[in-house]
Amino acid sequence: MEGGIRHDHAHPPYPGQARAAGPVPPRAQGRRAGGPYPARRRAPHRDQRPLGRSGPPGGGHLARRPHPRRGRPAPGAHGANVVAHERAPRWYLQLAKAFRNPFIAVLVLLAAVMYWQDPADPGVVILSVMVGISGLLRFWQEFRSGRAADALKKLVSTTCAVQRRAGSGSAPTTFEVPMDQVVPGDVVKLAAGDLIPADLRLITAKDLNVGQAALSGESLPVAKADTRLQDLGSPDTSDPVEADNLVLMGTSVTSGTATGVVVATGADTYFGSMAGSLVGERPQTNFDTGVRKVSFLLIRFMLVMVPVVFMINGFTKGDWDEAFLFGIAVAVGLTPEMLPMVVSANLARGAVAMSRRKVVVKRLNAIQNLGAMDVLCTDKTGTLTEDRIVLDRYLDVHGDEDGEVLEYGYLNAHFQTGLKNLMDQAVIDRVGEAEEVVVDARFSMVDEIPFDFARRRMSVVLGRSSLVGDFGNSEHIMITKGAVEEVLALCTHMRDRGERVELTEQLRWHVTRIAEDNNRQGLRVLAVATRTMDTRRETYTVADEDELTLVGFLAFLDPPKADAARALTGLSDKGITVKVVTGDNELVAARVCADVGIDVGEVVLGPATDDLDDAQLRALAARTTVFAKVNPVQKARIVRALQADGHTVGFLGDGINDAAALRDADVGISVDTAVDIAKESADIILLEKDLTVLEQGVVQGRTTFGNTIKYIKMTASSNFGNVFSVLVASAFIPFQPMLAIMLLVQNLVYDISQLATPWDRMDEEYLRRPRNWDAKGIGRFMVTIGPVSSLFDISMFLIMWHVFGANSEAHQALFQSGWFVEGLLSQTLIVHMIRTRKIPFIQSRASWPVMVMTALAVLTGLWLPFSPLAPSLGFVALPAGYFPWLIGVLLAYCTLTQLVKTWYIRRFRTWL
Repeated sequence: MEGGIRHDHAHPPYPGQARAAGPVPPRAQGRRAGGPYPARRRAPHRDQRPLGRSGPPGGGHLARRPHPRRGRPAPGAHGANVVAHERAPRWYLQLAKAFRNPFIAVLVLLAAVMYWQDPADPGVVILSVMVGISGLLRFWQEFRSGRAADALKKLVSTTCAVQRRAGSGSAPTTFEVPMDQVVPGDVVKLAAGDLIPADLRLITAKDLNVGQAALSGESLPVAKADTRLQDLGSPDTSDPVEADNLVLMGTSVTSGTATGVVVATGADTYFGSMAGSLVGERPQTNFDTGVRKVSFLLIRFMLVMVPVVFMINGFTKGDWDEAFLFGIAVAVGLTPEMLPMVVSANLARGAVAMSRRKVVVKRLNAIQNLGAMDVLCTDKTGTLTEDRIVLDRYLDVHGDEDGEVLEYGYLNAHFQTGLKNLMDQAVIDRVGEAEEVVVDARFSMVDEIPFDFARRRMSVVLGRSSLVGDFGNSEHIMITKGAVEEVLALCTHMRDRGERVELTEQLRWHVTRIAEDNNRQGLRVLAVATRTMDTRRETYTVADEDELTLVGFLAFLDPPKADAARALTGLSDKGITVKVVTGDNELVAARVCADVGIDVGEVVLGPATDDLDDAQLRALAARTTVFAKVNPVQKARIVRALQADGHTVGFLGDGINDAAALRDADVGISVDTAVDIAKESADIILLEKDLTVLEQGVVQGRTTFGNTIKYIKMTASSNFGNVFSVLVASAFIPFQPMLAIMLLVQNLVYDISQLATPWDRMDEEYLRRPRNWDAKGIGRFMVTIGPVSSLFDISMFLIMWHVFGANSEAHQALFQSGWFVEGLLSQTLIVHMIRTRKIPFIQSRASWPVMVMTALAVLTGLWLPFSPLAPSLGFVALPAGYFPWLIGVLLAYCTLTQLVKTWYIRRFRTWL
């Protein structure tokens, strides 16, 4: 009524509330020919009737070839009743994909050239092993995670009760069939707890409430009927989800019973229309883009430096074959050949660590995306709330809490004989078991006027029991509970602080405002009224629901989780902005968000985004915290708008309506209780729908990324410095500053020491904000830090040349051995300078695996010139006087690096 109580149309305050038309999600509109649902605001149905209309489906749904045994179409005539879904590729395709990486391609090319130059070159084996371990590690972790995700699906075969005839003229029989064998024309029987196997048009329905959260995001069950609600004054709708006499695949019955005829199965269902669009190549994520940029940056450095080294060596030494071999060695030295392996090991270790926190990582790349995430879009139901309905308050006509209202509401819910809906159960749960025993002793059931869609209320008539001594009390009391407008229209009086007073127009306006105020707070409001019957009789009718006395109101909500506010604060402290994108209504969304500490601001409704172009939506998404009444396509478009604005976006959802957004997000997050299509679209599956678990995953993601970027910057800058040193030495020294085999061994020892990097810890400050790939920053880091090592390489050149007399080809082995040891030790020790922006060993220490591997690498470098392997590798023993010079050079190198690091952080405000 005009100016009356506002009930959200998508969430009836009581079964049977009218629901307005809503737009069909565009993704679900593109129906194939013959599908049962219309495009938005076009011809209603292929049989030219509105979806809200009752009656049997037309246009060929039932006119099918009879099943030879059951008189229904065989499943083969329509295909199995399954929707398109993403299947994991076969193992050999997954294995091949694990090796699809730019750096792996470079390493394979280098190994091929080295094999062509010398089939016995040990570098070929080294590179091949690195490539093999990297690819196999990634393949095994993703294959195992995929198996774990599949194991989350229920292994039992789900069936449904179907009524079919054995032939024309035969009596229909009801039996259980697997859901994938349901066909159009089947008559399906539904009861509380049943999954709806296909899209059904209802034939009969009693107290039917359906949970549509997976499709629409609605937190409360929606009442369904076998009648056209437009005949009862409600508007028609072109949206299958909003049609009151349709129930759709993917939803479930929360209460009541019904019978319906199947109008669509498999890909022709509303669910199937969304699922079909989610199969195929996934969009590029933040990780994919970042790795590609960094890979090609390092490859460009290699393509520039290697030809320069080759030409200088060729012209100055005159041996072009040796120059070519040395150029290949430089290419290997400049390439972080362990990068694919270290990245895979980092991600695999992150996946194992997250599995201990009840998180299944389906796609390894998602771990880094989780760490880079700076915007999390999440649904409301079950994430911020407990995903259950509770009685929040029971109010008298002045809005004050009143136990009498609870008592009457409880009596109505307790004594009704029909199937209790979630709100009835919430009222019962609010009252203790002891009170239930007392009520049964004090009252007895006389009659019941059940709920129906036209009245939107139900009543019970009770008599006082003689067991408690009310022998002279012959009155019957009627207790009515239902939608506020309907109950209020029947009230002539109200109970005001224990007195029964006439309900004047002014008082009617007053109590209406009380209900509206609670509606605006996101609560679902029911009215409770009574009538005392002086004349005792056994049966009562709808006509007796008159001259009621309004007692008060019952208000319900899906309560916020106790730890939601703390979890949101934790995400905010880590630089993550949380945006709520829900299919629920704006009042409920705003109330819940406010309760958990989210600054709501202006709530934007999904339909408001349809007319915006991409630029306008980007601006709107940037300033909006809460989106409500959002359909699947609008959710996905909001995610893409945030990505286009430079954000790394995560999406947490568990419904069919979340699948498109889960797929488009940089990291899609779902839960093990989600519908299968949501789990298939997700990259990460939480075994607990808890933002606290997600926060822990974010920290693990940032640790994984930090260790990856740490390796890239350490190795790339060190390798660049080494090659720069080689470039200088090649121009002025009449022999090779280091043999190709020495360069490969140095690289191998260093890279093996870096295998401990995934087990390193990150500074607490690094984990406080999102981290992202920055190819430009890596390039800047290389050209700034790399030449620092070259200064001390050149210092060692001068020491070896002038102090130890290694200044001719006859003494080149001494020169090469001295530079090998200094180069390896400086490379290894500098790891501790670069791994933290603090002072190493004092303010920040590496983990014990890194310390152990550093010590082993240093000892190996010192041992090789004196080892039995020395002659075959070209080494000679170093004089004792070399080592004080070595210590001095290394100390000076670490000191200068720390000073340069301090300047770099002050200049660019970043380090790793």
